[in-house]
Amino acid sequence: MSSFQPPRLLRSPHTQSILASTLPRKLRVMPRARPMLEASEHMVLDCGDGVRLLGELARQPGESRGLVTLIHGWEGSSRSTYMLSAGSALYNAGYDLFRLNLRDHGPSHHLNPELFNSTRLPEVIGAIKAIQNKLPRERQYLAGYSLGGNFALRVAAKAPEHGIHLDRVVGVCPALNPVKTMKALEQGWWLYEKYFVRKWKRSLKRKLDHYPELGYRDDLLKLNSLREMNAFFVPRYTEFPDAETYLMAYAIIGDALSELQVPSHIITSSDDPMIPAEDLAQLAQSENLTVEQTPYGGHCGFVNNFKLDSWVDGRLLQLFDEV
Repeated sequence: MSSFQPPRLLRSPHTQSILASTLPRKLRVMPRARPMLEASEHMVLDCGDGVRLLGELARQPGESRGLVTLIHGWEGSSRSTYMLSAGSALYNAGYDLFRLNLRDHGPSHHLNPELFNSTRLPEVIGAIKAIQNKLPRERQYLAGYSLGGNFALRVAAKAPEHGIHLDRVVGVCPALNPVKTMKALEQGWWLYEKYFVRKWKRSLKRKLDHYPELGYRDDLLKLNSLREMNAFFVPRYTEFPDAETYLMAYAIIGDALSELQVPSHIITSSDDPMIPAEDLAQLAQSENLTVEQTPYGGHCGFVNNFKLDSWVDGRLLQLFDEV
């Protein structure tokens, strides 16, 4: 049973999902994050095949308890509130911290000419290898939120064959079946889809500032839903013929995690409005995979009290400390 039991007034999944990224919560987080931010340096990683990804490294001034790499969710960044919150908790507890930006997230649109898509696992694997080569700590951990959690678990599944050492991997509300997630966004509360359409379009416009030859500026003006955007971009800018084929290509249900050799842990909520909990039953059974399902929490929320503290921050510390 999970220890996460928020006050009754904070139990709505929408309250949890929205509070996690509000300005009041960021204002709450920033003082705690200051030591980590002051220690952080931007780092461009060579991920192989000419791909470069951007991240922020905060080293401990003294002895380190290990290195934690964090990956944000779709259209988030290394500076997302939940990344600063978790990162500062881990850094202040003595861990080195690397907050990785996926391609075309954060201030990284200029680094690679091709667009981001969620099947670009090889470059994330390359990033993790590059991070570990730069900081060869005895203890190595990886955690991600939402799409970042999906990436983290896919990295865990491939880690041994790529020579990556990980002591534990944690996915917080990881995308399980992206087809169902997309339907949940399209058919659920309109605010969620509007939020992601706005952020995705803003990112795509920023990409055009650096690579106008991508040539979709006029078409982008006509696209007003996730369905329309996927239908336009997937067949033109990925190797997949249609949106459903593309979305299922990075699903982690079925056999995707069946060969896990890295101890991995999923934290998710029963009331997540974006990641249907029913898909947990479709995960492969593995002695190296543990699922922790809370009754409340929304999508990557887990706001513990009216001070807007995060329960997940403390849970990550517990999970990494016990290894």
